[in-house]
This record gives sequence, structure tokens and C-alpha cells, in this order.
Amino acid sequence: MGHKVYGELMRYSQDLKSERKQHLQEGRKAQQYLDQCWKQMDNSKKKFERECKEAEKSQISYDRLDNDINATKSEVEKAKSQLYLRTHSADESKNEYAAQLQNFNGEQWKHFNVAIPQIFKNLQDMDERRTVKLGETYRSFADVERRVVPIISKCLEGMVTAAKAVDQRKDSAIVVESFKSGFEPPGDYPFEDYSQNLSRTGSDNTISTPKNEGGVKPDPKHSISKTAKNKLWLFGKKPKAPSLEDFSHLPPEQRRKRLQARIDELSKELQKEVDQRDALNKMKDVYEKNPQMGDPQSLQPKISETMCNMEKLRSEIHKNESWLSEVEGKVSTRGDRRPSADVNHHAPHGRESPEGSYTDVPNQEHRSPPHQPDPRQAHQPDEFDDEFDDDDPLPVIGHCKALYSFNGQNEGTLLMKENEVLYIIEEDKGDGWTRARKQSGEEGYVPTSYVEIAMEKNSKGAVTYI
Repeated sequence: MGHKVYGELMRYSQDLKSERKQHLQEGRKAQQYLDQCWKQMDNSKKKFERECKEAEKSQISYDRLDNDINATKSEVEKAKSQLYLRTHSADESKNEYAAQLQNFNGEQWKHFNVAIPQIFKNLQDMDERRTVKLGETYRSFADVERRVVPIISKCLEGMVTAAKAVDQRKDSAIVVESFKSGFEPPGDYPFEDYSQNLSRTGSDNTISTPKNEGGVKPDPKHSISKTAKNKLWLFGKKPKAPSLEDFSHLPPEQRRKRLQARIDELSKELQKEVDQRDALNKMKDVYEKNPQMGDPQSLQPKISETMCNMEKLRSEIHKNESWLSEVEGKVSTRGDRRPSADVNHHAPHGRESPEGSYTDVPNQEHRSPPHQPDPRQAHQPDEFDDEFDDDDPLPVIGHCKALYSFNGQNEGTLLMKENEVLYIIEEDKGDGWTRARKQSGEEGYVPTSYVEIAMEKNSKGAVTYI
């Protein structure tokens, strides 16, 4: 349809436009030539009219002098000569006007009887050929549709068969098993007796105080409020992600960009300090050569301060470069791996949590006791957690269609072709990049402006976990 019908029709349409433009240009040229002939004829006509009026004036002047008895012979001869010249000019203008009129009439006849009919005939032939071509295109279109209809019918039959084969129990069980959150129900709320220190009489109506087994007093640290704070924030307020100096709470690609931007900023500051040091040293040399201009020792504190600032900036740059090399190695490893078929049930470190909340606590459900979470895990994940996260593929939160091709030559990026459909596993965090996964399992970042995104209805930065 695109190549044999639409493409050929567009090419033929362009050829018809060019041909029609050529015929209209020929018509304009013919009309311009006829206008030029009419202008020449009109000029010769006006000239003949002027010459005839001048000849009439000369005739009147000659007759007046010829009948005047006081006029001299020389005046009469002069008027006669002037009359002869004017009459001769009028005759020449008459002949020229007659020739131009005859030429114009001939050209006008050719224009309306030969040139214009031929141009209209060419336009008519062109339109007839266009009509024939449209008929052929309609037939080709119908043939293509006729070949496509059986395929569409087969696809519809397959859709009906698949719809009849839906097993809602099995599908929902798979979804629950794949995306269950791992949260455990809270324990019973213990009774806390605040009346133990009160002196009571030995009355039979005294309320007995329930105690735990072994006579151990319940620990208020294990209360439901603590559990709710650390475990049951599924439908409550999400915890805020800590902002770390090395940006480890961000996804790899965003962390790399933040670190690179900080290194560039520190490098600019270092260059300013270097320029200031060079300027101070030059000024010091000038003072040493010309003591009357100033004391060289007065610049030494400022030079020392500048050198100290340079050392601090170099140390900061080195520290950030080490973090950058670390994250670049992780991005490269993440881009090369292929995720396994099994989907783990826990949110990866530094990414969206199952409820759409951003958390930095790795594997909180299984690595800390139900009522005694270790606060150090929120800020110091061990190496095992990082390896566990790298092998844990992110859940799909939507899909996108590539509007343009992207080569994906940089580390961490994903190669995609135009109109290719990808799965979205991480939304754009404001840096212009969206993390996606191909159907083959390859993951990486693609420019957000290069794709058309369609998110799942129930997702808020991640799929909704059950």
C-alpha cells in the first residue's frame, strides 16, 4: 500500500504539478507576446494621429500665407516646404500603422485560434491521463485491501480464541506471585498496665493484670506505632529519600550526570584559583623588582590561601572522579547484562518502591527483624545488596513507541529504531532520559523526547504491588 499505491500516486501527482505549471507558463508567454504586439500597434496609431494633426496645421498656415497679399515670396515658399515635410511624415506613419495593425491582427488570430486551444488541449489531455491513473490506483488499492482482509479475519479469530482461553484465576495468581509486596501483618497490640504502682486492697473486685509469658513486661519499642512507621507505610505517607553527598540515592545515569556536573563546576573553580595564583605571583615579581610600588610580603597570605583552596578543590575533584568511575562501571555492567526470567519481589536499591515511593533501604523486609529495623542499613548498604540489586530487573510500568531512531553509542543508553515498541521500567526523573527495556531483555536509557509514552493506569513511578 505504501510503495505501490501511495508512493506511486504521490510521485505521479508531483509530475502532474510540474506539467501543469509548464502549460500555464506557455499560456502566460503567449499572452505577453500578444500584449506586446498590441502595444506596438497602438504606438504606431498614436504617432500617425499626431503626424496628421501637424500636417493639417501646416496646410492651414500655408493657405493663410498664400492668400495674404502682404506676405513675401520667401515666407510662402517656406510654408510650402513645411507642408510638404509634414505630409510626407504623415504618409510614412500611415504605412507603419497599417503594417503594425496587420501584424497584430495576424498574431491575435494565431493566439486565439492556435496557441490557446493547443494549451487547453494539453491541459485536458493531462487531466484525462490523471483520471485514468486514479482509476488504476483505486483498483490497486482494492486489490491490496482484498489481500489484507483474510489476514485481518485470521487475526480476529485468533483474538477471539485467546479471549475464550482466558483463565482469570490463573492469571491473577501469577500477578499476585510476581508482584506481592512481602509485607507481614502486624502482631497483636500488647496490653500496657500503668496501674502497677497503685496500692490495691485485697478485694475480690480487683482487676487482674494480664502479663506476658515468663513475666516479662512488654517493650513499648515494639509497639504498632514503630511497626507502622517502619513497615506499614504502604497506604501512608512515603518516607523521604536521604540526599547523599555521592548521589548514591539516584539511578545510575542520573547519578553519573550529577557527578559530572559537579566535577565540571569544581574544575571551573579550580581554574579561577589557578588564574588568581598566577596573577598574585606576577604582582609579587613586579613588587620585588620595583619596591616603591608595594611590599612583596603583603601578598604572601593571599597566595597561601589560594594554594590551600586549590588543594581542597583538587581533593574534591579526585573524590568525585572516583565516584564517577564507580558509577560508570556499574552503568556499563548493567547495560551489558540480560535480566533473568524470574522477577524478584523486592524493590532495587535507589529506585522506585512498589508503592511509587522512593526509598533507599535495600531488602528491608528480610534483612531486619519485624520490630527492630537497623537504621544503618538505610545509609550503608553492603556489597551484597548492590550485587543483589544489579541482578534484580525492574518491573514494567508502561510502554513507549520510538518516534525517531537513536544510536545509543554512550554507555548506559539503549539503541532503538523508529516505530520500535519498548517497555518502560523507570520514568524520567527530570533529566530528559527514560529507562526502557527491549523485548529481548536489553535495558538502557533513551531520550524522553524521542519516544511516545503510554503509562499504566495504576502506576505511580512503578507498578502497583499487591
